Amino acid sequence: MKTTLNLNDQLLRQAKKTARRQGVTLTRFMEEAIQSRIMTLNEPEKKYKFAPPIVRGTKPPAVDVSDREALYDFLDANDRG
Repeated sequence: MKTTLNLNDQLLRQAKKTARRQGVTLTRFMEEAIQSRIMTLNEPEKKYKFAPPIVRGTKPPAVDVSDREALYDFLDANDRG
């Protein structure tokens, strides 16, 4: 199919130069470039899966976590920073 495109002059010069360097026609180069762009846009996004490590303790907590002041005191006393 024939069509007409209005392209930026510099972009067209670069496309022609690259096509010539790759040994393909400008038409083939443009087809591959457009197809590559379409395929990239149509790829499904990889979904992020949150998988935190699960650590099972063997002892009860050293502090009552429902007592905010005791928890803060414990954290301050055991600050390793």
